[in-house]
Amino acid sequence: MAILNKIRQRSLVLILVIAMALFSFVLADLFKGGGGDGKSETIVATINGVDIKRDDFMQKVENMQRQLGPQVSSTQAMNRVWDQELRKAVMDAQYEKIGISVEREQMRELIKQNLSNFEEFKNEAGLFDENKLNEFIANLKAIAPDPAFLGSSPITYDSWTTFENDIAAGGKYNTYFNMVKAGVTSTLAEGQMEYKLENDKVDIKYVQIPYASIPDSLITVTKSDIAEYVNRNLSKYQVEASRDIQYVEFKEEPSPEDGDEVKSKLVELAQNPFFSDMDEVADFVNTNSDIKFNDNFLFKDKLPVTIVDSLFPKAVGESYGPYRQDDLYVISKIVAEKQMPDSVKVRHILIPFAGGTRAAATVTKTPEEAKKTADSILRIIKSRRAKFVDLLDLSSDKVSNEKNGEIEFDYNAGMAPEFKNFSFENKKGDIDVVKTDFGYHVIEIMEQKNRQRAIKIANLALEIEPSEATVDRVFNETSKFEIAVADRDFQEVAKENNYTVKPVSNIKALEENIPGLGPQRAIVRWAFEDDTEVGDIRRFNLASGGYAVVVVSEINKKGVMSNENASITALPELKKEKKAALIRSRISASTLEEIAANQGQTVKTAVGLTMKNPTLSGAGQEPKVVGAAFGIAEGTTSKPIDGNNGVYIIQTTKVTPAPELPSYQANASRLALAKANAAGTSLYNALKEAAEIEDNRKAFY
Repeated sequence: MAILNKIRQRSLVLILVIAMALFSFVLADLFKGGGGDGKSETIVATINGVDIKRDDFMQKVENMQRQLGPQVSSTQAMNRVWDQELRKAVMDAQYEKIGISVEREQMRELIKQNLSNFEEFKNEAGLFDENKLNEFIANLKAIAPDPAFLGSSPITYDSWTTFENDIAAGGKYNTYFNMVKAGVTSTLAEGQMEYKLENDKVDIKYVQIPYASIPDSLITVTKSDIAEYVNRNLSKYQVEASRDIQYVEFKEEPSPEDGDEVKSKLVELAQNPFFSDMDEVADFVNTNSDIKFNDNFLFKDKLPVTIVDSLFPKAVGESYGPYRQDDLYVISKIVAEKQMPDSVKVRHILIPFAGGTRAAATVTKTPEEAKKTADSILRIIKSRRAKFVDLLDLSSDKVSNEKNGEIEFDYNAGMAPEFKNFSFENKKGDIDVVKTDFGYHVIEIMEQKNRQRAIKIANLALEIEPSEATVDRVFNETSKFEIAVADRDFQEVAKENNYTVKPVSNIKALEENIPGLGPQRAIVRWAFEDDTEVGDIRRFNLASGGYAVVVVSEINKKGVMSNENASITALPELKKEKKAALIRSRISASTLEEIAANQGQTVKTAVGLTMKNPTLSGAGQEPKVVGAAFGIAEGTTSKPIDGNNGVYIIQTTKVTPAPELPSYQANASRLALAKANAAGTSLYNALKEAAEIEDNRKAFY
């Protein structure tokens, strides 16, 4: 009670302390950028002075993810939208700068080019009718937000507006690109040079002293050598901000005891009388098994090789198992058998109905009307089979029509179930009307091949999952490791416990995939947080089950790569440089034959070399060597040349200039076309490089 009285007496002090703490928290948030004008909270990026608003950007990402489907992550969808928004902002700045726009007449022409094949916009003569287009757009606007159909696809007024904007953007880009393309040309002198690079030829004799002939043990590369090499090649070692991490994964994998428990449950489940009742087995399997019942028959060659010899000889009602199949224990029971062909050849006439799968927009028949037509065709063909081909004009399957309506397929082909069942379960010569999602088919079985035994199998399967005890054990192991590395070396603790440490280098701020773990955006975001430092450790839950304990091992800032990281590529090049210097110092002879003898090499020849294809047979790409061959007089021996794969001494034995042409216009035109074709990508990349981009995406994703 005395303590409570003291607290009451000092309640004002406590209130002031709490208030000051809250104030300092808010103030700290302001200093981190959370306050001010709030721009950092509402602007995803600013490109050439144009803001990309968060709400609009996120809506586009959501639409993109919906469009691309569940196989695409939110980060992948975001990057796709970013590419679109970046291109739009960069190019719009150019259009505005030089006054490019798409006027009404050009817009109509662009729409006509895109939609001229749609039946909705054609008149009775089959020509594009602008009035029909206007009616369609007016109707879309009137019924908005409800959709209308264009072809077989629904379209709303909003999506139509987006479509028009995309067409306009494409029109402006084409205008801009064509203007640039018109300025891209090649002179006759360039055409002549291109011709000579392709057709001037030189023959040489040479000695190659490979870098591999010098052992690495004779070469010493110091840290200062690497630093000097990086300074000589700064553009090569410019990098974005990135992070290096290391992690240990703790997987929630079933133990052998977990597997034994699942196996016992499966054996017990298989004793249920419904699994032996051929009328009930399908429902029983669908209710109790992790593999649903497959109503198809299987031929021997379609069974898994691991069980085929044990299962296929068994009779109907007999079982095989339990056996291990990936992460399942399975008991397989044969529930039916049949002698049937493994492939068939049929011919058919398809009468579609409105709303059927892949039915054209011009199809108006109801299902009842389509069946009536198919029945009429069947009666005619039954009376005279030769009429089948004459009636193919009535079929909507244009692909098979080109082969007299014939289709050959095996039992496992992806055909409509009703179509397949009729073709395999009846006899050669049978003909009937069969309904599928595509419409009504008049089918005649022409041929059935390789009749053999096929079986239908009920697979009773249970997934082998980690038990609660296993999950608890993994959690405890993870926690112990996390606690231990808090004040000890990450690698050392992992080694003591026989855990594998996996390093990952150069993770960028907007990436999400961690090799070995898959999409792990949370790990990347944490690694790039402002207060995350080298040596910081955190545990992450994995969607696949289990945990990853991650340590940040390096924070790489934007700019020049560290010498340590640069050494991965710099070291081999420095070794080549030092080996080249050593090889050159050992060359004292003056003729190729003497040099070859002194260096333990042979004199080789290469003929018909061109500057366009600087490849030495047996030595690989050597542009410096081939270039030098064209630069020395015939019969002259070169000084040592440092190539890609060794040091070379060459002697030009024959120079064959290309025959002069009356005109080099064709070469110049070809070169100009190649330049123009490359201009689009090069142009956009240059504009993107020059753009002022403030990218804040990592704050939102």
